[in-house]
Amino acid sequence: MAEKVIILENVDPVSFYGVNNAYFNAIAACFPKLKIVARGGVLKIFGAKSDVDSFESKLVSLIDYYHKRGRVTEEAITQLYHENAAEVHDSAYDGDALVYGSRGNVIKARTPNQKKMVELYESNDLLFAVGPAGSGKTYTAIALAVRALKSREVRKIILTRPAIEAGERLGFLPGDMKEKLDPYLQPLYDALHDMLPAKKLEKLMEEGEVQIAPLAFMRGRTLDHAFVILDEAQNATLAQMKMFLTRMGKNAKFIVTGDVTQIDLPRKGDSGMPKCMAMLGRIKGIGMVEFCKKDIIRHALVSKIVGAFEKEENRPDSGSFTAKSS
Repeated sequence: MAEKVIILENVDPVSFYGVNNAYFNAIAACFPKLKIVARGGVLKIFGAKSDVDSFESKLVSLIDYYHKRGRVTEEAITQLYHENAAEVHDSAYDGDALVYGSRGNVIKARTPNQKKMVELYESNDLLFAVGPAGSGKTYTAIALAVRALKSREVRKIILTRPAIEAGERLGFLPGDMKEKLDPYLQPLYDALHDMLPAKKLEKLMEEGEVQIAPLAFMRGRTLDHAFVILDEAQNATLAQMKMFLTRMGKNAKFIVTGDVTQIDLPRKGDSGMPKCMAMLGRIKGIGMVEFCKKDIIRHALVSKIVGAFEKEENRPDSGSFTAKSS
């Protein structure tokens, strides 16, 4: 009798086994001659060697499907275990998918400029993406980063922002430095939670494969084999931009995102992002994409709100704004 121990790495047993172990029981039923014992992320299989090998082969295919889609489906189990397919051909597969979210949802470029961003990423190691709030700049960048990490194109993801307050003071927030900064970095956490199961994300962060830190923490580092995103870059000075961009190491991908209409620096002219884009725009290997109101995919009102603010800011007498009641 053969014995095999299989460890489910980067797999959430709850989602992999299914509600009330429905998926696990369906798989086990296909191998009635085997004794299969599951203890969290560890499987022990006992039986004839040929049956054990067959079980392991099918399980590896199912785990690969899980890593790509972020979930197990009845269709995948049927194909692998009942139709004896070598791999799963998902009828719901979307060829344009960047990554499958933590709930199995498809995350892909949905607007012309998001698609342009993905295309430019393929041929450039440094990419600037500038545009209004809600246009999907950061979300698309993080989706590209998660895809690169899953496919082992890079060894780690680093997300960073300049620690500039938008009308509030970090010093008055309770807690230590991390607790003060976490709320400010929360949008980055939110995007990652959309794309990675909570337990897997927690493990990746513990092991340093996913890092989130203020821009100042980048000084002195050389970032090799990393996918690095600088978000809210309109709040970085020219000196900070130079410091960040010169961190680029071997086999690194950098994306810089920002909205030049939302500069929170005391003097808006100190923003280094537009200056960098002007200086670096003609260098081969650097791509640039400008998003617009048409790319906004939040609530329908957001696009109208952005348009209203743009119209007001372009008025000669914009300093004397008076709201009209409806």
